[in-house]
Amino acid sequence: MAVWARKRPRPEEGTDGGGSHRGRWWAVGAVVTVLLVLGVGTYIAFDRARPYLHGSGCEVQTSLGKMPLDLEQGANAATIAAVAFRKRLPERAAVIAYATAIQESHIHNLPGGDRDSVGMFQQRPSQGWGTPDKLRDPVQSTSKFFDALVKVKGYLDRDLHDAAQLVQRSADGDAYAQHEPDGKLLATAFTGREPATARCWYPPDEKTASRRPEALREMRRAFGSRLRVGGPGPLTANAPSRPDSWNAVKVTNPRVGWAVATWAVTHAQTYGLTEVRHAGKHWQSKAGHDGWTEDKDAPKDNVIIK
Repeated sequence: MAVWARKRPRPEEGTDGGGSHRGRWWAVGAVVTVLLVLGVGTYIAFDRARPYLHGSGCEVQTSLGKMPLDLEQGANAATIAAVAFRKRLPERAAVIAYATAIQESHIHNLPGGDRDSVGMFQQRPSQGWGTPDKLRDPVQSTSKFFDALVKVKGYLDRDLHDAAQLVQRSADGDAYAQHEPDGKLLATAFTGREPATARCWYPPDEKTASRRPEALREMRRAFGSRLRVGGPGPLTANAPSRPDSWNAVKVTNPRVGWAVATWAVTHAQTYGLTEVRHAGKHWQSKAGHDGWTEDKDAPKDNVIIK
């Protein structure tokens, strides 16, 4: 009589002839799949939340250093540079204006101040600067500051605090001197001496409706009527904005080009602008914190604004 011996499973096979080994691999695969799904989900959630995480603000970064600004400060700083271009003033004039505005208002358009002082430069109607409503207009108050500055004999060769004090007639004229480094940094960025050095951002829930025609008219008010604007977007007063369209600002040299592009970026939230393209660079409101990115098709002789 034959005796059939029961074959013992090999230790590595387990009692099911390899089933437990396969089970372990299945478990590992399931864990990896879950982790991948969680990782992708986390990335998607972070990518959607990222525009909200940075809040809103602007930043200037040049060879002279870095300076954070809020949106209002960024817009006002761009306006100072624009008015300097309109009046064809040298960069030193802008440096003096920036240092003065930092000392007087931290580059904010203040509704009031000491006694009857108002605006960015805290100019006083009682001292003949003009009416309060005009002094609360950044374009007009900057223009008035520069008009007074160029009347200071030899202002370009004077110490900054001396030139600023002869304009402002402040109680402590020496205080302007401490802001000269920041004034030079801002002038480097906003007058376009160093390109693509200013960026602004804000979360999607702070996005405003497109008012590009109004933005372009305000831009020309600051830079002057020499600024030529074209493109398919409407320009007439009270014209409806077309968010899917665009306009082009003709520029005559790189510094004007970057001053215009920076003005558009710093005013994007106010006027609902979504894109600015110039000289191989591209800024988008939906990714404003990323700053300027490469765009080989962005023209050098125009600033494209959408």
